[in-house]
Amino acid sequence: MRVRVIAVGTRMPAWVRSACEDYLRRLDAHLNVSIVEIEPGARPAGGMVDKAIATETKRLLTVLRPGEHVVALDERGTQFSTRELATWLGSRKQAGADLALLIGGPDGFAPEVLARSDARWSLSKLTLPHALARVVLAEQLYRAQSILANHPYHRD
Repeated sequence: MRVRVIAVGTRMPAWVRSACEDYLRRLDAHLNVSIVEIEPGARPAGGMVDKAIATETKRLLTVLRPGEHVVALDERGTQFSTRELATWLGSRKQAGADLALLIGGPDGFAPEVLARSDARWSLSKLTLPHALARVVLAEQLYRAQSILANHPYHRD
């Protein structure tokens, strides 16, 4: 199973890139995870965001592959404990289908993206900046995989 984190945004701070690379490097032996960056739609100052969301929607839907299990990270999605996430990840690995985890732009997803998604997750009830969401997601994937591998990284 391959996992792609497909995220709107291409200019992440160095600390985001460094943290994500660190967790992906740790995961490499157990789970094939990559990050695909999508150019955000243009947002004119004081302008309407509908065009930007439409552009991002087209770009997101274009990079999705047939057969991928698509999960949109959405504030209204299901929340998991770390152990629940590990169980879910284990079942997805058993199913074998590739996984696409979507992080939207600053204004969220269009209904078309949510309709294409097989599930919705919420990383937290807190509002997280998109850059931080990438790091949290990468760390939680590493933590969940550590649980599946009986590695001592996670402690209850």
